[in-house]
Amino acid sequence: MKQRINFGKVQPGAYDAMEALDAFVEHSSISKEFRELIKIRASQINGCSYCTDAHSHDALKLNIPLQKVLLVSAWREAANVFSEEEKLLFIITEEVTLIHMHGLTDETYHKAIAVFGEALTVQIIMAIIAINAWNRIGVATQLHPSVRNKSMQLN
Repeated sequence: MKQRINFGKVQPGAYDAMEALDAFVEHSSISKEFRELIKIRASQINGCSYCTDAHSHDALKLNIPLQKVLLVSAWREAANVFSEEEKLLFIITEEVTLIHMHGLTDETYHKAIAVFGEALTVQIIMAIIAINAWNRIGVATQLHPSVRNKSMQLN
């Protein structure tokens, strides 16, 4: 399958805007591990194979256990593998990613504020918004995992 338009080459300003959003998230108080879990879950929901692959590998580089990376899509069924904070991150990620369904529910919002506080909750939502935007670029331009990643060992 041929890759479609390259945003960075055709409209560098659009790519720069995305990079600015990424920089905000990168400098936020969200742990690197939590950022990668958010990115993996949103990318799975959006069907972005490129981002799912990339962020799964990034998670492994951060020493997130392989079991967690493999079970992100089945986190409810494997709930004992994830912390209460991680499960809340997944709920927020799913509700914001699937915003058209019922939005960020009051229950989830209030729990997020209680667990993470206002500032971190805003940062988490911005991280979800950022990866959702990247997923839409990846899916719209038909980005796919590289052959290089297919040959990597997961040990």
